[in-house]
Amino acid sequence: MATGPSYRVAFRRRREGKTDYQQRRGLVLSRLPRLVVRGSLGNMTAEVVKAEVEGDKVVAYAHSSELAKRYGWLGSTGNIPAAYLTGLICGLKALDQGAGEAVFDIGLQHPSKGSRIFAALKGAVDAGLKVPFDKAKLPDEKRIKGQHVVEYANLLSSNMEAYQKRFSAQLSRGLKPEELGAHFAQVKEKIVSSLKKAAPLTERVAPESEKEEAAEEAEEEE
Repeated sequence: MATGPSYRVAFRRRREGKTDYQQRRGLVLSRLPRLVVRGSLGNMTAEVVKAEVEGDKVVAYAHSSELAKRYGWLGSTGNIPAAYLTGLICGLKALDQGAGEAVFDIGLQHPSKGSRIFAALKGAVDAGLKVPFDKAKLPDEKRIKGQHVVEYANLLSSNMEAYQKRFSAQLSRGLKPEELGAHFAQVKEKIVSSLKKAAPLTERVAPESEKEEAAEEAEEEE
C-alpha cells in the first residue's frame, strides 16, 4: 500500500470496488439521467436515476422479480431473456415519468459483448428510451428470445436424467424449456400492453412539410 505525505486514501466505495468516481463524474456532467443496470447471480435490476444536489433521485425502477409476480414469467429471473424484459419494464416506466433520454451506467462491471447488462439496455431502448450505445455489444436476437436455451434443451432431451437435473427449477414452475421462446413473446406482449400508453413519448412527430400536405389534402376533401 502506498504511503507518504502526498498519499490520499481513496473514497470508501472506491476501495470496496463499488463506485468509479471518475466515470460517475463524466456521466453526471452529461446532464442526462443514468440508466443503471446491475445483476446478481439470480436477478437483474435496472433503474433510471437523475443526479441532484441532495442526492440521486430514482425516476424509474425495475427488478426481475416483477416478471414472475406481475407478468407470469416462469423462466429464470437471472438470464438474458429476463434481463431484456427487466430493461423493457424500466424503459417504459421511465417514459411514463417523462424521461426520454439517458446515458448507460454499468459501474465497475466489465462490458462483455452480449452480456446480460446489454440485454437490459436493449430492452430499455426497445421501450423507446434514447441511450447512446455500441450495437456490436448487444446480444444476438436469438439469445434475447431464449433460443439458445431451447436449443440446449433439445440437445439434452435424449438424456432425460441430465435434462431433468439441468431444468428442474423451470420444470417445477410448469414451463418446458423448449417453450421458452413462445413464453417470452407472451410475457413481452403483456408488459407492453400493461405499461405502454396510447400515445407514447417516442411517437414520431411528423415534419412540418408532412403536416402542411395533410392540411392541404383535408381542405381539398372539404
